[in-house]
Amino acid sequence: MDKLIVIAGLLFFTADVFALTSLFNPMWVVSRGSGAMTMGLISQCLTIFGRETVCMPPTLCPAWQAALFFIVCAIICLTTTCVMFAYSHRRQSALDYARWFSFSAMVLLCLAAIVFPMGFYVDEIGGEPYKLPSTVSVGSSYVIFLLSIVLTVVSELFAGKLCAPLFITRG
Repeated sequence: MDKLIVIAGLLFFTADVFALTSLFNPMWVVSRGSGAMTMGLISQCLTIFGRETVCMPPTLCPAWQAALFFIVCAIICLTTTCVMFAYSHRRQSALDYARWFSFSAMVLLCLAAIVFPMGFYVDEIGGEPYKLPSTVSVGSSYVIFLLSIVLTVVSELFAGKLCAPLFITRG
């Protein structure tokens, strides 16, 4: 059982690192052309005709504000989950709380993944909700964010197996 706890804790930690990495990297939406633009939830960068890249804080639409809020809350939940898994070596009941924090993180990350594409209508992108124009694509940060969701789901499966009561049937 201790090996499963370590594996689940490491997977939650990896998901937490991936979520943090994706949040601070401005490669969520990438536009290529005469002016290369990368948009993220915390910064927006623009490179015009090969000149030096200029980054600034973006003006977020309501959908991206909600996605940012969900991701920050999920990161807090994932960090708390990692702390609870580490604390579970002293107190076994901490695993039950960790499971609920991880479940909350999973729900919040999934909500962010649903809400984020609604913001593709902003003027900088020029698309529609859930539909990017042909000159724009999702970037590596969004892919890393999706990987954090997958890792959180897999970790939640491990945690659910750990925290579930053991039923012994005798035949």
